[in-house]
Amino acid sequence: MTRKEAKKEIDDLVRDIGRHDRLYHGGDAPEIDDAAYDALRRRLEDLEARFPDLLRDDSPSRRVGAAPAGGFATVAHGVPMLSLGNAFDEADVADFLARVRRFLGLGDDEEVEVVAEPKVDGLAVSLRYERGRFVRAATRGDGHTGEDITANVATLDEVPQCLKGEAIPDLIELRGEVYLCREDFLQLNRDRVAQDERPFANPRNAAAGSLRQLDVSVTRSRPLRLFIYAWGEASTLPAATHSGMLEAIAGWGLPVAPDVRVARGLDDVLAFHRRIGDRRAELPFDIDGVVYKVDRLDWQSRLGFVSRAPRWALAHKFPAEKATTVLRDIQIQVGRTGSLTPVAVLDPVNVGGVVVERATLHNEEEIRRKDVRIGDTVTIQRAGDVIPQVLGPVPAGRPDDALPFVFPETCPVCGSQAVRDTNARTGQVDVVRRCTGGLRCTAQIVERLRHFVSRQAFDIEGLGDRQIAQFREKGWISSPVDIFDLEEKVGNALADEEGWGETSSRNLYAAIADRRTIAFDRFINALGVRHVGETTARLLARHWSEPATMRQALDSASGLEDLQDIDSIGPAVVDSLVAFFSDAGNRAVLDGLLERLTIEPVARVADYSPVAGKSVVFTGSLKTMTRQEAKARAEALGARVAGSVSAKTDIVVAGEAAGSKLKRARELSLAVMTEEEWLALAGQA
Repeated sequence: MTRKEAKKEIDDLVRDIGRHDRLYHGGDAPEIDDAAYDALRRRLEDLEARFPDLLRDDSPSRRVGAAPAGGFATVAHGVPMLSLGNAFDEADVADFLARVRRFLGLGDDEEVEVVAEPKVDGLAVSLRYERGRFVRAATRGDGHTGEDITANVATLDEVPQCLKGEAIPDLIELRGEVYLCREDFLQLNRDRVAQDERPFANPRNAAAGSLRQLDVSVTRSRPLRLFIYAWGEASTLPAATHSGMLEAIAGWGLPVAPDVRVARGLDDVLAFHRRIGDRRAELPFDIDGVVYKVDRLDWQSRLGFVSRAPRWALAHKFPAEKATTVLRDIQIQVGRTGSLTPVAVLDPVNVGGVVVERATLHNEEEIRRKDVRIGDTVTIQRAGDVIPQVLGPVPAGRPDDALPFVFPETCPVCGSQAVRDTNARTGQVDVVRRCTGGLRCTAQIVERLRHFVSRQAFDIEGLGDRQIAQFREKGWISSPVDIFDLEEKVGNALADEEGWGETSSRNLYAAIADRRTIAFDRFINALGVRHVGETTARLLARHWSEPATMRQALDSASGLEDLQDIDSIGPAVVDSLVAFFSDAGNRAVLDGLLERLTIEPVARVADYSPVAGKSVVFTGSLKTMTRQEAKARAEALGARVAGSVSAKTDIVVAGEAAGSKLKRARELSLAVMTEEEWLALAGQA
């Protein structure tokens, strides 16, 4: 390779890795798996080693993670939160131990003891304690500056507000990993799918997305957990070894990872890696390798750091979990919004300790891009070691009669046309094909009913998937309205059905009766409007306050304009609402429900909040918080945050360099406040 060729490839790698860093660390939405990302990093490091004069100041090999995203205040780390060097085979581990010995000048008879611990796949955080009291938490960010997530971390049950025990330093910043157990992750994704929300790609993304929420109640609702594995700034240390520090931290009331042990020498280290790898599928949480750290803290101090990683630690990654099997069929599933999703039916295969028989193919574009055909031998990988996906065919295993899959243009359940919508604003064609049958499609009816009674909607105890399918088959339920007529229609006959009795049927009727009164936001969410999930439903409920206002708004042009002014409500949501309420069948269902139910307004902030119910617009640059943080705080106090100024705006908060919105507010003689005046009014000054 010439120097010119190397420079071009290095430039391309720096750009691509930087983009993937921003997606992974800043957006919690990676486009490639860890193995592919690690391959890019290794290629860059190899080229930089061969052409050291081409090492760029902005090279990913010189930095950690990505810059903090907007929406949170920033926190400067007193001691940088660096990344780790990676090992991908046993030779890399042997080189690491040899480098440690050479650097320290150890004799052949002096053993290097190494703390070996599972590398939990989550979001790195720091917890600062002063005089034993929890005072702040932050993300790693770019290693030097992170995001202030104190309120979010405080919701974790495993984070003590006060440390207990002995030898607690006056100041210590503890570092760890926030993660989700595998079963909790799967349930979270089931709930999201039921709400027609996009499932998380893997537990790490779910944990990061849950923790980095401006709405702390979202974080509180997620079953997040924590392991502490290190520390940063500290006034004193109660131990002389890394293993001793972990024991002290556990004694203070914080969780540390299980299966941590002190290994002695290369053979012991590698044996631990193999043993934990064999048990990987049995663990309740995901790990992607093992971390080795020199145990003696004085040796850690002497070894120090290179540009982005300590010399005294190494992450020994596991290889990607893959397997090959035969794709026997491609089946189409119809979701509650009519989406047609292709699913690969596979010969059962064990992938990392889990038997996989079905895997998603996402959409017809993905099938076409990968050229996957029925009868192919295909490679399967558990993305994030959890979600099965088809990576692609094995060309040598393709039978002669394999033909490209033809995606249906009609719904396999009801026979209605299945179309790919075109966005009228952008002209872009949706990758998802959808059934146009609406509630005439039995698949959509069942899925909509399941959503209607789900935990985030009406939450009717005793009415789950099995019961919905049973009642639908009997002809007892075909729309949400029928649920509230069930006792009148079926009565004591339910007790005679298989799986039912007098007590269980009586309990079900009581549970249904208990849900005849429901909060407005839950009611909106239960309707199953596309693009309207739990958070959007709450915004809409606060905006409309009651169903009658909602119907009026959707019947008028001015009502739709007001809707578009709500911050976080985009054109896709508006279009979905208009389409939903334009359908005569949906209107009939809505009318039937309103005749049978009592809809309560959403819980509001206490009356003492002077901004509750006010329409607020922020403009210009704010000094004490980001725009996103200001909006989140205002909404938490019961205000409605709008994106544009109108005659219905109550307050305009003008920061520095406020422009057209401030001008418009003055033209309309609206109340205009400085940032300081707003904070005083909201009780936050």
